[in-house]
Amino acid sequence: MAAVHSVNPAHWQEAFEGLMSRIAGRFTRVESRRRARKLVLGLLSDLPRKNCWTIAEWAGDRTPDGMQHLLGRAKWDADQVRDDVVEHLHDDEAVLVVDETGDVKKSTDTVGVQRQYTGTAGRVENSQVAVYLAYSTPRGHAAIDREL
Repeated sequence: MAAVHSVNPAHWQEAFEGLMSRIAGRFTRVESRRRARKLVLGLLSDLPRKNCWTIAEWAGDRTPDGMQHLLGRAKWDADQVRDDVVEHLHDDEAVLVVDETGDVKKSTDTVGVQRQYTGTAGRVENSQVAVYLAYSTPRGHAAIDREL
């Protein structure tokens, strides 16, 4: 039987609120802070597909406009938020986790899509391959970079 970490909901909520308080000052408007909170909770949710539409609907919004505004036009410093999260999770036992993921695509209209081998399909397909780097500790994990 594999060992499983137990999550105390009260402790998790307290840690989440502490992290959101830490990054709150990185957003110039309260609306952006509130939307960022909803976005993070949506990303942590059990939604089968996560994009602006599904997360916005999950958060109770009628359209994805607010989430898209946060990600594309709102004033906030993503690098400082990332640094705050990594500082919050600091642990001498941390490891970096590298994950190469291939997404099969039907057309070549998306950036980085071309005919290439992807393990997702197990063969050469139209696909977009991305490499993700995460900082992982027993207390949690954070994406290190968000650029293509």
